[in-house]
Amino acid sequence: MLIYDVSVPIAIDTPTYPGDPGIEITQWLSLAKGDPANVSLLHFGAHSATHVDAPAHFIEGGTRADSLPMDILIGEAEVVEVPDEKRSLDNSVVARIASGTRRVLFKTRNSDFWNDHSPHFRSDYTYIEPGGARALVERGLRLVGIDYLSVERFKPETFDTHHILLAGGVVIIEGLNLSDVPPGNYELICLPLKIASGSGDGAPARVILRASKRESN
Repeated sequence: MLIYDVSVPIAIDTPTYPGDPGIEITQWLSLAKGDPANVSLLHFGAHSATHVDAPAHFIEGGTRADSLPMDILIGEAEVVEVPDEKRSLDNSVVARIASGTRRVLFKTRNSDFWNDHSPHFRSDYTYIEPGGARALVERGLRLVGIDYLSVERFKPETFDTHHILLAGGVVIIEGLNLSDVPPGNYELICLPLKIASGSGDGAPARVILRASKRESN
């Protein structure tokens, strides 16, 4: 069994979406300072690094991250590789998804951004067009993932892609790094933090893909 960790590390130099909180990691307690243990203090937004968007992110009264169905977050997924010259994902890209697929992860030129290890946000990322989002919903997709910090184009006047997907019952994973993952079918395991207490519009997640060695050859 091959395991691909497609999660982006949460670090102080990890890019964040403009307007979101930055990532701060400090030492609350320290053995070096004579404390009985090391304890870190973490400060970052729910949509940092690899994370899920729950319907509550854009829909008033929508489902929150701690209530997302596990049978959507875990199961077979298809990784679809998109040519570098394709800067937005439309109906033609959705048409490439295999029939019967319920979870899709789009591998685009975005994944290489993470390998630059630059703290600067890239506004020229590849995104999903509203028409592509409608096609995904019409195809019966339950989960869609993309390899940068938003499925939406940068600074849209309206957030149509998010609204279409979330209102259509599609769970969104953003901030994946699929650079080492060949296209094909995998077992997806996405475990967002169980954030409750009235929050939970989204949650950071550890996401892995599993494939048999036979399928990977």
